[in-house]
Amino acid sequence: MNKQTVKIASIILLSLNLAFVQAQKASEYKIVWEENFDKTTVDKSIWNLENNKSGGGNAEFQYYTPDNISLEKHPAGYSCLVLSAQKERLKGRPATSGRLNTAGKLTVKYGIIEARVCIPKTANGLWPAFWLMGDDKDQVGWPKCGEIDVIEMGNDKGIEAGSTETFYNGACHWGESFNKGKYPNLVQASTSEYSMQEGFHTFTLVWTPDSLNMFLDKDKFPTRKPYFAMSIKGENIPDNPARYFHKPFHLIANLAVGGFFTGLPSSSKKAICVSSKNKNFQKVTALPQDGSAAKFYIDYIRIYQNGTPGEELNIKK
Repeated sequence: MNKQTVKIASIILLSLNLAFVQAQKASEYKIVWEENFDKTTVDKSIWNLENNKSGGGNAEFQYYTPDNISLEKHPAGYSCLVLSAQKERLKGRPATSGRLNTAGKLTVKYGIIEARVCIPKTANGLWPAFWLMGDDKDQVGWPKCGEIDVIEMGNDKGIEAGSTETFYNGACHWGESFNKGKYPNLVQASTSEYSMQEGFHTFTLVWTPDSLNMFLDKDKFPTRKPYFAMSIKGENIPDNPARYFHKPFHLIANLAVGGFFTGLPSSSKKAICVSSKNKNFQKVTALPQDGSAAKFYIDYIRIYQNGTPGEELNIKK
């Protein structure tokens, strides 16, 4: 082998090594944003504290008020965001609770979105959730904006099976329109081998251009299979998931009281009734009768990205 050949071979080898290093770096996820809720007040440059009684269209009982959103120390010592639900009349509703979102302030497309939370006892009637909504909801409406539910608990199927503390689900909703209550969606439920309403647990969404995968306690069990998995590859055509999950989404956390999900809706086909005398509200046993609060603690929320083409993290300040 002559010197010229050796030189060319060295250049090729160097290029291959450089390409390998670059590919390896691109595959490494790094924290690009985190919220540790360790300040004295909620950061309103990031979070919108909701004040509404709409219940998200799910026939819930609560009035969402900023008064039920706070920063507190969990008894275990962690600084947390706390969403509190309690039996308390406000503007015609028999219960109050908290919900907040990052719409128009922080949006993300692709990456790992992770939340470490302490879920309250849900049976009967509480519905805690951490999820994402397409940030174009106000422009295109729901479900066309797309929805990614990373964790929901309190479903009536878990209550009926006596597994409310271990029964949980991830879900996605999408489609061109909400046509007579029908639209494309995928819900995948699981039963954990341990209670998820004791201590803190981590819920992780891994969102790539190809798929959406969700994991329970991935920090403790890194090889555990996802509890939710859905492909988002394919043609950009109506009602195909590929049309709805390749754009920025904002974050949402809430603690609902009642609703269709829990099997205790406030409405009927004839009329909406949110009175405290409503038979379904009287079945909400997860809220103390003395008006004290049930609390949903969120220790932190983190977003990781790795340089995948198309990734976005938009923060408006």
